[in-house]
Amino acid sequence: MQGPKVAALLASVTMVMASVATAHADAPVAPYAADDYGAGGFHDVLPPGTNGLANALQLGAFETTGARPAHNDDQLAMYADLVRATPGLTADTLGKYFKDSTFGVRDGDTASTVSPRDDVTIVRDKGYGVPHIYATTRGGAMFGEGYAAAQDRLFFIDVLRHLGRAQLSSFAGGAPGNRAMDQEQWSLAPYTEADLQHQIDQFDDLYGADGRRLQTDLAEYVAGINSYISEAKLDPTKMPGEYPLIGRPLGPDAWKGTDVIATASLVGAIFGKGGGQELAMAQFLQRLQDRFGDKTGRKLWYQLAAFDDPDAPTTVKHGRFPYQEPPSTPAKGAEVLPDPGSLKAEPTVASGTDAAGGGGAPTVPGAPGVPSGTGPAAGSAPAAANPVTDVVNSVTGSLPAGGNVPVPGLGGLPGLVALPKSNSNALVVSAAKSKSGHPLAVFGPQVAYFSPEILMEQDVHAPTIDARGSAFAGVNLFVQLGHGRDYAWSATSAGQDIIDTFAVPTCQDTMHYRFRGQCLPVEVMERTNTWIPTAADQTAPGTQTLRTLRTKLGLVRARGTVGGKPVLFTSLRSTYQHEVDSARGFSDFNDPNKVHDAQSFARAAYKIGYTFNWLYADDRDVAYFNSGNNPVRAPGTTGQLPMDPANTWKGWNPDTNVADYTPADQHPQVINQDWITSWNNRQAQGFAGADSNLFSSVFRSQMLDRQIETRLQGGAKLDLPALTDAMEEAGTTDLRGQEDLPLALKVLGTPSDPALKAAVATLKDWVASGTQRRDKNGDGVYDHAEAVRIMDAWWPKWLAAEFRPALGQTIFDTLPHGQDNAPNNHGDHLGSAYQEGWYGYAAKDLRDVLGEHVAQPYAKTFCGDGQLSKCRTALRSSLKAALAVPASQLYSGDPVCQKANRDGDQTCYDAVSFRPLGAITQPLIPWINRPTYQQVVEIGGHRPR
Repeated sequence: MQGPKVAALLASVTMVMASVATAHADAPVAPYAADDYGAGGFHDVLPPGTNGLANALQLGAFETTGARPAHNDDQLAMYADLVRATPGLTADTLGKYFKDSTFGVRDGDTASTVSPRDDVTIVRDKGYGVPHIYATTRGGAMFGEGYAAAQDRLFFIDVLRHLGRAQLSSFAGGAPGNRAMDQEQWSLAPYTEADLQHQIDQFDDLYGADGRRLQTDLAEYVAGINSYISEAKLDPTKMPGEYPLIGRPLGPDAWKGTDVIATASLVGAIFGKGGGQELAMAQFLQRLQDRFGDKTGRKLWYQLAAFDDPDAPTTVKHGRFPYQEPPSTPAKGAEVLPDPGSLKAEPTVASGTDAAGGGGAPTVPGAPGVPSGTGPAAGSAPAAANPVTDVVNSVTGSLPAGGNVPVPGLGGLPGLVALPKSNSNALVVSAAKSKSGHPLAVFGPQVAYFSPEILMEQDVHAPTIDARGSAFAGVNLFVQLGHGRDYAWSATSAGQDIIDTFAVPTCQDTMHYRFRGQCLPVEVMERTNTWIPTAADQTAPGTQTLRTLRTKLGLVRARGTVGGKPVLFTSLRSTYQHEVDSARGFSDFNDPNKVHDAQSFARAAYKIGYTFNWLYADDRDVAYFNSGNNPVRAPGTTGQLPMDPANTWKGWNPDTNVADYTPADQHPQVINQDWITSWNNRQAQGFAGADSNLFSSVFRSQMLDRQIETRLQGGAKLDLPALTDAMEEAGTTDLRGQEDLPLALKVLGTPSDPALKAAVATLKDWVASGTQRRDKNGDGVYDHAEAVRIMDAWWPKWLAAEFRPALGQTIFDTLPHGQDNAPNNHGDHLGSAYQEGWYGYAAKDLRDVLGEHVAQPYAKTFCGDGQLSKCRTALRSSLKAALAVPASQLYSGDPVCQKANRDGDQTCYDAVSFRPLGAITQPLIPWINRPTYQQVVEIGGHRPR
């Protein structure tokens, strides 16, 4: 189904395509560096390679000879090898690890040129196969981007559009990972086809001329994808070879605008939101008050939730940006806690495979009830992914013996497709701290590691568009992270709270609710998936019906009682039903007429409703701006616990889900701070962390800060290679070792036990060397392998010794935030680490025991009940137990390493795995905690001002 507005637009596009030869001149290709004022200062890398197409012949060649399609992996080694080249990069060696990303193609470097429509030309360079799109019209650019997306990622974007609709198991097979992702997506962003279409149709109603342009852009982009699909159905060399293997020999169905909305809902639900864990926070509060009393329990709850921890590192170093501050007088109904024992999650699987009774009881999303992550356990396999809290999906299965071309990306290990919640980082240095007098930037998004990558590269030039960089495949209407003529930008996930939970009374029966004086029926949203075995997935035939209940106040997450009366606990997200509205901001980023300095960049970023931290650099200024549709909450409320429906957002319209949002000047922001770092950490003082985050006193952004501070000591200044060194050195640092271990060593003192004494010496040497998890010489063994082993084995035992006696077993096991996120804590091989853990808890508590200053000490000292001697005894005992765990046992049971015949291998346990979303696999690379796509930027010029 398509709305009348878009039907008319598509008809218009069809007419343009039919008459384009007379309506448009051929799109000329601009010379290399045309309108690029970066003076050669733009560099980037995106492993494994640009090309994601493997047709049937290429699949056969890869299986039989290992031959890869061109540009399949030519950025993999440059990305992986940087780990052994730092520190010590120079201007001469930087080009070995990052490619030139100047606009255009150098003379003699053209590999191919195609004109899928007369107003667009796509040039591919010989070096890396990046699509350089030149168009005489804006519509031609959109058409070209759609065509290029299909060229490079057709099978991938087909997976994504089905996944966005929670239909992956119907599309690619009923393997457990596919079903888990369907369940996750349907619980977070369920939409009917009419909902998806309405989001397109409302653009012009909401945004006027901007909205109409976006509707036209979308229609042109879809036409470009469909143009390539039409060609591929006539030319097998253009058709991805995976389609016959999943039982779809005719290839993909035609694209629709709603496919783009569905894909955007998937991306936004992972990277661009925060909050929604109010039920978990409510249960946490109740448990703390039960154990410590109402007053102390409440204080500990607020402190351990780290909503406003003054000890937490921030991106904005000075100034306050108040958001969700505790009210002096709470409003009536500002907190609505479920009756103890009454809370019951609303199941997502209504019938079929995985339904309750066959797959275990459902748990409340985000609620404490599953033991917190504790790192690799001795002798156990890595913890299984939790489909409620981890966005994990796989296209799994295996070919029968003697089958056709094996498809490693469609079969094999569970969890082949996993996406981090928020792991991007940025290091930006002002002109005042730069040797050249121009700002420096090393930044990029961490979106996991796929083959091909979920991001794709594009270089686009047309009226109102001049940009090069990367974008999520399937929604790549604009460069989302990259550079313009004389400025560059990137983002990290911010995750501030844009989701609130309401306790909605039922009426009449369990499927009706009271809203603004009316008794309304709950809307039942269902998605039924069916599957049969294919060459790629041998899962037995099955079916599954997913169900999510929807109300005016959001999606039903759980049922319970409040004061003995039944309620529905609903979750309302400010960007729900507005999944692509943020494209207005991305459009401005790409438009040289809209962005020309730090201030205009911030104005564009404010149009983005998703929660991101935006970083900017040009030849003289650096800037930071936090985006997101932050709802203006009712006076006296914070949204950190479930609320009464009377406390809805200011200006909120339940029919459009549009509300009043905090104005731009209340969003954390800064221009020309000496340096700016962001690694998904807290934005600024006063800006409360969401209930889904843990912005405590230790956070991984401190690894970036430490590296920059060290290099600026004594009035020194930085150059671009040194800033790149800083990023990479931080990327191989163990955060626990840097921030927590020195405190623990102080507590341990000088033990007389020979084994403990030797361990302390080993750990002290590691601290002095920077607590790196790195194999510098490439011999397959970490440089400080024994220290790393001790740290990995000790951390869970250390936390148990420090906190469990005081918290009690129940609270210790069910704290909403996981205890550790070490490199392979969850067996996912995602590379990214230390996003969330009890690092701040441990450090602040030990500082208190040691008598060191903290701005906000906890209401209770945990280790040894605050006595240094008892704390010392507890930590020594835990370390002694950790020393008994050998590396071969600690790191065993990992399926990726077992497949590589490296079971029990420490470096393999950490290694990064490129999950094949298709048939071409990639080798493991050494662990690194850095962005997937990364820009390295020093802009030397500016267009005429």
